[in-house]
Formats: sequence, C-alpha cells, structure tokens
Amino acid sequence: MSTKEKIHEEVDVLEQDVNQHEIILYNDDVNTFEFVIDCLINICEHTAEQAEQCAYLVHFKGKCAVKTGELEELKPKCTNLLNLGLSAEII
Repeated sequence: MSTKEKIHEEVDVLEQDVNQHEIILYNDDVNTFEFVIDCLINICEHTAEQAEQCAYLVHFKGKCAVKTGELEELKPKCTNLLNLGLSAEII
C-alpha cells in the first residue's frame, strides 16, 4: 500500500484593472448588409463570419457589441464607423 502526499501551495496572482469598453453598433434603414460587413472587417478587424453574425444581430436585435477594448483603442474605430454613416457609440 502506498501513501499519497497532498501539497498545498499558495500562489499570488497579479490582477490588473483595465477599463473595458464596447463599441455598440445600431441598426439603421440605410446601410446594406454587405456594407456593414465590409466596415466590420476593415475597421474592427472581424473575420467575414464574425462580421456577418454581428450584422444579423444588429438587424434582428437592433444593436450589437462589435468590439471590446480600452477606450483609446476604440475611439478611432468608432469615429471611422460614424464617418462611414453607421450608427455607433462607445459604452
């Protein structure tokens, strides 16, 4: 018969508080699915599949969080979406 020894270790975990924000894209009656998908691929760096899924969520739910990150990273992306005629905001 063998004896098993249990070892208990305490580990300190370094946590960093990072304020995460989201770009919310809203539905409109102006832009086509193809245009929205292209914008999400080019500006938000989505894959084609991600962009398509977000476009459908925006269409059927009225809005979708399309990008998450730090505020300084999201500001230019949101501005680009707005300049292209999309309805978006950072929350």
